[in-house]
Amino acid sequence: KHGRVAMAAFVGYCVQSNVHFPWAPFNSIPTNIAPAEQWAQLPEAAKWQIILFVGFLEVYSEHSFILEKYGQKHYMKGGKPGFFPDFDTMVHPVPLNL
Repeated sequence: KHGRVAMAAFVGYCVQSNVHFPWAPFNSIPTNIAPAEQWAQLPEAAKWQIILFVGFLEVYSEHSFILEKYGQKHYMKGGKPGFFPDFDTMVHPVPLNL
């Protein structure tokens, strides 16, 4: 799991100067600067939104209560590495399942 995250981060780091989102707040950030400088130019609310969303996905995918609903265990306790539960157990319907 962490290897895939590291690979995705590396690809994102490599292509960050070639991909430009045309909507706010991203349209005000130049693409010819380093990724750390781009991150520094993001508004604080955007940074927190990214961090909290990734944190939610991490907690959701590793919580034993959720994993037990799918007959799984945590991957460090004999579970299947790479398993990510879908969002069918959520109270609010979610249209996208990973």
